[in-house]
Amino acid sequence: MEPYQQRVVDEKNELEAKAKALSNFIGLNEKFDTLSPEGQDRLREQNDVMWQYFEILEARISAFGETK
Repeated sequence: MEPYQQRVVDEKNELEAKAKALSNFIGLNEKFDTLSPEGQDRLREQNDVMWQYFEILEARISAFGETK
């Protein structure tokens, strides 16, 4: 694996941990319910974008094995 490819894998793994933590906060932490509706919306949007980014990184990693 090329160094740049490893950086993408590392980035995906770090992002997954952060996205899971935010998902858990949104879904399981009572403090989330104390936030303003706008604040809740922003966190949900952030979480959605994080998971979209995660999917893009997974697609890039899957393409590492493709020939040019």
